[in-house]
Amino acid sequence: MPDSRAGDAAWVTVVRLGRARGLRGEIFGDVWNPPESYSWLRRVWIRNREGEILFQGEPLEVLEARPFRGRLVLRLNGIGSAEAAAALTGCEAVVPRAELPPPAAGEHYLDDLAGCAVFDRRTGSRLGSVAGWQDFGGAVLLEMEPEGGAPAGPVWIPFTRSICVEIQPEMGRLVIDPPEGLLELNRPDSPGPEPDDDLSRADHLPGVLPRPVRARRRRPGSQGRPRRNP
Repeated sequence: MPDSRAGDAAWVTVVRLGRARGLRGEIFGDVWNPPESYSWLRRVWIRNREGEILFQGEPLEVLEARPFRGRLVLRLNGIGSAEAAAALTGCEAVVPRAELPPPAAGEHYLDDLAGCAVFDRRTGSRLGSVAGWQDFGGAVLLEMEPEGGAPAGPVWIPFTRSICVEIQPEMGRLVIDPPEGLLELNRPDSPGPEPDDDLSRADHLPGVLPRPVRARRRRPGSQGRPRRNP
């Protein structure tokens, strides 16, 4: 079993637990996938706000995980009253990384991209490494820490097929073909992007944290509707 401390990277948050629902111990949960995509969930560990795993580090069997108005309703073995469910409000349901379902072909878990070395396709030079990401509802932006550090801060790389041309998290490697000006956006003397600049050019896929995403080009006429995950 993974270590019961929150800092252990083996744990992945799949549901943030909210208020109790009804009198039978059901509890609302906020999720990052469409709630109907959680049929794979069989057991969860409960982590409190202090980062400790409750119930002596043992998992709770998921008796039911059903969608309800954009959220997930969980019924967990051993949680049989409204009081017991309310005690879990603010906690997280976590699973070991190994228990996440494999992403579909062409998809990648964002967390797996963290730490990847970033290379320039044209020059072959190492540009930096992926330090994190941001998701504001459009294309995911990968945060690249430039090689050797940069006083102006990180460089933001749109996670799109046209820019991220080779994605190999298993090798710790990401190759990009940056459009002109992308790597200079964060320089102190840079005027920043023009209003008509398009650095997104991709739909995104919601998922668990770390959620699976696909780098793909937006088709003409697409409204960017997120595709549902199984």
